[in-house]
Order: sequence, then structure tokens, then C-alpha cells
Amino acid sequence: MQSYNSSEGTLPPMTSKRNSEEAMPGETSSNSERDIEKGDPVVPENNEVNQGVEDKRQTKEEDNVVGWDGPDDPQNPQNWSRPKKFATTIFYAGMTFCITFASSVFSTATEVTSAKFHVSTEVMTLGTGLFVLGFAVGPIIWGPLSELYGRKPPLFFGFTCFAIFQIPVAVAQNVETIMICRFLGGMFGSAPLAIIGGALADFWGPVDRGFALGLFAGATFIGPVAGPIMGGFITMSYLGWRWTAWITLIMAAFFETLAFFICDESYTPVLLSRKAAKIRFETRNWALHAPHDERQVDMHEILNKYLYRPFLMLALEPILTLITIYMALIYGMIYLFFEAYPIAFQEQRGWNLGVGALPFLGITIGVILGVSIVIWSTKGRYRRKMEANGGRPVPEERLIPMIVGAFLLPIGLFWFAWTSNPHITWVPQVIAGIPIGAGILMIFLQGLSYIIDVYLMYANSAIAANSLLRSMAGGGFPMFAAQMYDNLGVPWATSLLGFLTVAFLPVPILFFIYGKRIRQLSRFAPT
Repeated sequence: MQSYNSSEGTLPPMTSKRNSEEAMPGETSSNSERDIEKGDPVVPENNEVNQGVEDKRQTKEEDNVVGWDGPDDPQNPQNWSRPKKFATTIFYAGMTFCITFASSVFSTATEVTSAKFHVSTEVMTLGTGLFVLGFAVGPIIWGPLSELYGRKPPLFFGFTCFAIFQIPVAVAQNVETIMICRFLGGMFGSAPLAIIGGALADFWGPVDRGFALGLFAGATFIGPVAGPIMGGFITMSYLGWRWTAWITLIMAAFFETLAFFICDESYTPVLLSRKAAKIRFETRNWALHAPHDERQVDMHEILNKYLYRPFLMLALEPILTLITIYMALIYGMIYLFFEAYPIAFQEQRGWNLGVGALPFLGITIGVILGVSIVIWSTKGRYRRKMEANGGRPVPEERLIPMIVGAFLLPIGLFWFAWTSNPHITWVPQVIAGIPIGAGILMIFLQGLSYIIDVYLMYANSAIAANSLLRSMAGGGFPMFAAQMYDNLGVPWATSLLGFLTVAFLPVPILFFIYGKRIRQLSRFAPT
């Protein structure tokens, strides 16, 4: 398809010169008239004529479609400078950090708020669970909006609303206000989680995207870990628990203000639509348009893509089903730790609220280590395998770091469980957080990358199913964490989690060996 090139400064031909000897539909040439007058039979060639006219019309329409001005067009996000790409990625990661930080920072205020509002700690645990449950709404709302209006408008609208809902939490005088606004904060805050992954793919290539997604995933996991650390010291200080919301608002305002001016729109269909509108105004050629301009809002398509198809794929696709359940377990485990760590270090070892959250630093170090391993693997082995495959993704190669993480996670859990005795020094128990953090990061990030590589054009539907299930797990696990640890004790409660992760350990190994064959039988995985 030949598209209009704005750099040429000329309009595509709007009319074609008509050959005087060529008959148009519904007309006859002078030769045909003479044949009729002579009584000679005439064989009409309307089909050929109509086909010729249709070809010309199609050519004109194709000439009026606006595209990039060659592969090096600076307006194409793939051609942004590396400093611009890095700056955009860092600020997107900062916005993600704010959201995930907010998801867990309230967990440190559970006991204080339960005493203030005269409710049980289980009820106040909903402050964390409802926020994470709001993440489940993300793909349903923000996914379609980002495809219709681009990445930036829904991203910043959702993030702004998330920041605003910190205010009623900070000034709340009853439990109901806290719960409702925490849920709405999570729902609007899910915009970055639903949009930024796709936005990074807009301007990073398949190999370099591993680095960008590593930062994004790192922010996704470091945020929840940093929340209890900062929240613990804030809550026990003269500032009090309300400042956990004020601090979140301040951070959100900082990152959003800078990101709004630094991060540009990156969704190609919307950018081409804007380009077409500008050229139409400059040239007065109203036929010029981008493919996105031809698209109409189809509620049936949206419902199919983000509601019906995700559940269908979850039921029919073994790859998506098992990887999603595995990731949901991991995601729920993260938020379960926000109840488990205080029991292990504050109740059993007698540490205060602030110091008792410092062991989360072990998980933070593990997350950073996991990101480093994923980036190293992507830029090394995965790049070579992809180049050997003609530049096409090799999904199963994503699973190698995931397999490493699948071994590290249960090792860390059992290590944590059986060094939790207060008579044993705290050092090995804190160090156990390193393999836990690295394992969680590698399983989660590579599982997500594997789903994207496997399903390609159906990746949005697959991610919607994945996000819904893991958000439900993240919201539900904290609800039974305290009871489980109180009844089983830290060693056996954590060992139970370890046994569950051991049960899922064969999943990435089986898909690494048999994944290609399974994909060949899939209705949704192009091969």
C-alpha cells in the first residue's frame, strides 16, 4: 500500500485522466454504437470495466492513507532517541511504583486503624485487599480506552483520579470512607498497570523491550515492598497513619507532573490519525486519513476482546491457564507477606513497626537481582535465538529465567520458614528474602513475556484474563494470611506456600519442552 508522504509536499492524484476510447459503466463507446447501427452483435464487457474502475478507486483510496515517511521517520516512536526512551521508561516506572506503593502502604496501619474505628484487624485488612481487587477492573476499562484514544489520555486521567482518592482516605472519619476510596483508588490506579506495558512496546524493540519491561516489573514489585517499610516508620512517628495517604499523594503529584511534560503519546494508530488531520488542514485534501480514522467504536468487539474471549482462552488454552494460575499464586503471595512478615518479625521477635518492616529489603535486593538476570538473558541467549529465527519471537526461550526462578522461590520459602525461630539470629531469615524476591520477579516477568510471545494478536485478551485472576488472588490472600500464620505458625504456614510452589515447578519445564507442540494445537496461538 502506497501511503501519502508528507515530506514530498504534494497531494496524491485525486483524479485520473479518462481515456476517450474507454467505456465507463453504463456508457457505450462510439465503436459500440456503430456496431449496433450495423446490426452486429455486441458482447458487453461490463465486468472487466467495473473491475478496472474498482482497481482505480482502490488505488486512489490507498494513496490517501497516511503512513510514516519511511522507516526513519522521527515521528515514529520506534525512532525516538535513546535518552527520550529511557526518560519515558523511568517516569512510567515511577508512576507504577506510586501505584504499587499505595497498594501496600496501608497494611502497616491495620492495627492502628482497627483500634481507632473499633473494628477487627480482619476488617481493616480489606483496606489492602480492596485496593488490589480494583486492579482487576484495569484491563476491562483502560485497555479499550488506550486503543481508542491512545496511551496518554487514559493513563494520566486514571493516575490523576488515583491521586485524588488519597485525600478522602487521609481525612476519613469512618471505615466505610476508607474502604470505598481504597477500592476506587485501586481501580483508577490500575490504569498504569494496564497501559504502560503496551506503551513500552510502542517505542522499544523486542530485545531492548526486555530491559524496559524489567524496570516496569521491578517497580511493580519494589513498590509493594517499599510500602510497609516507609509506612511503618510513618505510622509510628508523630505524623500518624493518615500520612501514609498524604505521602502517596505527594509522590503521585511529583511523578505525574514531570511525566506529563516528558512522556509523549506513543500509540502509532493515534499518532498517524493526528498526522493525517494536520496534513488535511495544510493541504485541504479532505480525503487523506489514517487507518485508525476508519475504525468505529464497536461494543461487541470490545466485550468480545476483554470479557468473552479472555474467559474462553482461559478455559481452552493450557498454556494460559497454568501460567496464569502460577502467576496468581505468586501475586497473592506477595500481598500475603505483608501480613506474614509483621508476625514473623514484630510479634515473634518483638521488633517495632518501623524496624519490623526492614526485612522487606531482602526481597527488594532479590527483585533487583531477578531483573538483572532477566535483562542479561534477554540481551544474550534470547537475542541470538531470535536472530536465528528470522527476527521472530521464540516464546519458549523466555522460560529459562522462569525455570531458575521456579527453583529459587521454594528454596527461599523453606529457608525463611525454618530460620524463623526467635532463638535463631534474624540474619538468615532476612537473607531468605533474596531468593524469594528473585524467584517472584523472574516467574512473574517471564510468565507475562511468554504469554505475549505465544498469543501475539490475542495477547490483550490473554493478559486481561491473567490480570483478572492474579488481582483477585492479590486481593484475597491477605484476608486469610493472619489466621493461617496464627494457627499453623510461621514455619508450617510458610512451608505450605513452599509446597504449593514446588507443585507448580514443573510447569515452565514442561512448556519449555512441549510448548511448541502445544502451540501448534492452539486456536489462538499463531505458529
